Amino acid sequence: MERVELAHAYHKNGYNCCQSVLAAFSDITGLSVRASMDIGGGFGGGAGTGELCGALSGAIMTLGLMTPVDGSDPVGSKKRTVALSRELQKRFSEKFGALRCQDLLRNKSGASDVTPAARRLGLTGHCDVMVVTAVEIVEELLAERG
Repeated sequence: MERVELAHAYHKNGYNCCQSVLAAFSDITGLSVRASMDIGGGFGGGAGTGELCGALSGAIMTLGLMTPVDGSDPVGSKKRTVALSRELQKRFSEKFGALRCQDLLRNKSGASDVTPAARRLGLTGHCDVMVVTAVEIVEELLAERG
């Protein structure tokens, strides 16, 4: 199963957006699915406050795990991770016009034609589209890194 499909399946089974994205990458992050679900549990709905989209939170956590801190260069490694996080957020915002859960919900972001994965899976639900798009962008970023 592809990661976008896996993330969508987690979300459909009741996991929040953050949990669904983070767990979809468990094969490469080193976290078990259970640990991903535990860590991401409080980040749905913009961490319960409508702030940063939970799908983005899970994607940023994934990028952090994929670019671990280098003890000999903590500042440099942090800058690399932050650069990836910014690029993720830029691409997401270009598609949906917002990063905050509350704004995304208010804008009714979630048209399936916005992202190839959502279109392919026939998704129309707002959070479903956010989840698969976050996964899709992380995969693009990881592929570009080589």
